[in-house]
Amino acid sequence: MRPRVASVTTATYPELRLTQHASGGGCACKVPPGELERVLGGLPTSTHPDLIVGIENGDDAAAVRIDGTRAVIATADFFTPVVDDPYDFGRIAATNALSDVYAMGGTPIVAVNLLAWPRDRIPFDVAAEVLRGGAAVCEAAGTVLGGGHSVDDPEPKYGQAVTGIADADRLLRNDAGRAWLPLTLTKPLGLGVLNNRHKATGERFEEAIAVMTTLNRDASLAALAAGVQAATDVTGFGLLGHLYKLARASGVSAVVDSAAVPYVAGARESFAAGYVPGGSRRNLEWVRPHLRADVDDDELVLLADAQTSGGLLVVGELPGHPVIGELVPAEEWTVRVR
Repeated sequence: MRPRVASVTTATYPELRLTQHASGGGCACKVPPGELERVLGGLPTSTHPDLIVGIENGDDAAAVRIDGTRAVIATADFFTPVVDDPYDFGRIAATNALSDVYAMGGTPIVAVNLLAWPRDRIPFDVAAEVLRGGAAVCEAAGTVLGGGHSVDDPEPKYGQAVTGIADADRLLRNDAGRAWLPLTLTKPLGLGVLNNRHKATGERFEEAIAVMTTLNRDASLAALAAGVQAATDVTGFGLLGHLYKLARASGVSAVVDSAAVPYVAGARESFAAGYVPGGSRRNLEWVRPHLRADVDDDELVLLADAQTSGGLLVVGELPGHPVIGELVPAEEWTVRVR
């Protein structure tokens, strides 16, 4: 990635805080999972013979076979500002959008920008900084960024629609988990809590920004090299939400060792101080009917914390990353936390 150059935006608008122009922030502003599933459940599903992965299990992206063993992966992701710095917001949003392709074992080939901007309230050269951040991430990923779409909107939003390619017979899917395989998490949790604190106080958390702007490319390649078949990324529905979806789709149950789950520095302290996204609590309430827990609710909310540009949850073991649990044969509960 190119070194960042001096920005006219930070010099011209030193008091601008992007997070104050949006009611939510990042993946924490997703539609609640239960509500989303009710809406999607009423839609017809495609019966096209080349559709490999559609909306049935809420996987990370769509996958369509195009010839032989090649598949196209298509996804789109955008959200309101999770940090105040426009360049970092662009980097985080682009990293998050590319993640859906990596989460399915693909290589992102081309991306287009998705930009919504309140032109009457935030100067448009600030939007240019957001776009520059997104372009820097695509350059680092080797992904072509070409064009996009913009609209005038009361709240700023940015993301990308991304198209990738993959081996159709080696996709990482959320319905391919098997009992007695370990669960590996490739990024620490706590991003939602720290982003919530940043929105409230303006404090900057460098480790959180570094985590959110780290591509999941290497983790995806390592999973493919290890013969992994099942994975998902951990974003707005939190670890518990995405794990529940994976276990349910795979017809198994999952056990999480809460003591093995890593967190970004300052996340627990910020949680104790009351900085918790509403989306994190909604995630827990969605999973709770399918949950058995040997830990208190504070721990569960942290495990359900709505992440932005989080890591991969891999069904298998990846060197250098912590094993946080395992899949087991189906029980009366879908996820157990101990």
